[in-house]
Amino acid sequence: MAGEPYFTKDTLRFIKDLKAHNDRGWFAANKSRYEDHVKVPALRFIEDFASLLKKISPHFSAGPRSLFRIYRDTRFAKDKSPFKTHVGIQFRHDVGRDVHAPGYYFHIEPGECFTGIGLWHPDSRSLGAIRELIVEDPAAWKKASRNRKFASAFEMSGERISRAPRGFDPEHPLVEDLKWKDFIAGCPLPDSLVTSPDLPKELAKLFVAGTPFMEFLCKAVGVPF
Repeated sequence: MAGEPYFTKDTLRFIKDLKAHNDRGWFAANKSRYEDHVKVPALRFIEDFASLLKKISPHFSAGPRSLFRIYRDTRFAKDKSPFKTHVGIQFRHDVGRDVHAPGYYFHIEPGECFTGIGLWHPDSRSLGAIRELIVEDPAAWKKASRNRKFASAFEMSGERISRAPRGFDPEHPLVEDLKWKDFIAGCPLPDSLVTSPDLPKELAKLFVAGTPFMEFLCKAVGVPF
């Protein structure tokens, strides 16, 4: 029904309860809550958001695979908690095979909801290509990462190195930008927006504000925007 939110206080309450009871027995007893208040509305949101996403770029996908699994891969982790205590949704570039491709991300976690855009942990070839394009076209990079709409919504984040990357001038005026290992930018979201019917429209506005940033990254790694 039009005007109804996709996610509700029940969504946030389930995630909060899962964080307090992160074990398989509790999850099994509460799986219907997960289905009703997390998985089903998330898949409905993704399906409905697809048309808005295509208006931003035809090269990003919104489908069932956009919803990350709630189950953690604990094979090599010290933390053996079986479940993620957040909901992750990624709209990945069509040519991307994993989370390291250019993408738009939406994160639901009570008190820590946010959206993010860009390339997280790019491979060495992609990382080098981004840095090279920053050096080759600094004006385009400044426009992408410092324009008013982008700067008012997003903040660069992620890992970075302490010195200029090998092969790059340590005195380059954009050396601090070249130090990034992740080329991602995030925007915190209030829980009230996540549980609002306006979520798709407002999320799309944020993605539009990030268009120059995403265009730059896609050009650097050689994929269409």
